[in-house]
Amino acid sequence: MPTAARLVAAICLAIVAFILSGMIMPLMPESTNFGIFVPLNVVLGLLSGWFIMGSRVGGGTTAAINNGLTGVFVLLLWGIGVQACNEMVRLAMKNRYDGAFEALVAVFQIGAEYGLLIATVNIGVFLVVAAVISGLVTEFAGNRWS
Repeated sequence: MPTAARLVAAICLAIVAFILSGMIMPLMPESTNFGIFVPLNVVLGLLSGWFIMGSRVGGGTTAAINNGLTGVFVLLLWGIGVQACNEMVRLAMKNRYDGAFEALVAVFQIGAEYGLLIATVNIGVFLVVAAVISGLVTEFAGNRWS
């Protein structure tokens, strides 16, 4: 059921995904073709905000902060997972894998590499601050317009 809290959570995490994408792009090699990197991450932000954060509103300040942390963590996991799958498919089209199992294992290897690549202090601080703000704003919207 659509609520103001779901909409606000989706918008907050879409903004977080947009800014985070901009922070990640300079960390990647210069030859990286980003394609639909930013729009895909924004859509993931919308989805995780709507389905993860928006449905858990109404528990107070502590629950709001935890909700924001959960939403941003899920966004990060979905983003790494989807981008790792995308990279695996790109490499599979170049016949880099001998079989399906090798390609499936490569998704986790690529995801781990991406996770290590973006594990910087700037991104960590941004994610925590954005999670707290997103959780509190979503809680406010849930209390104000429900």
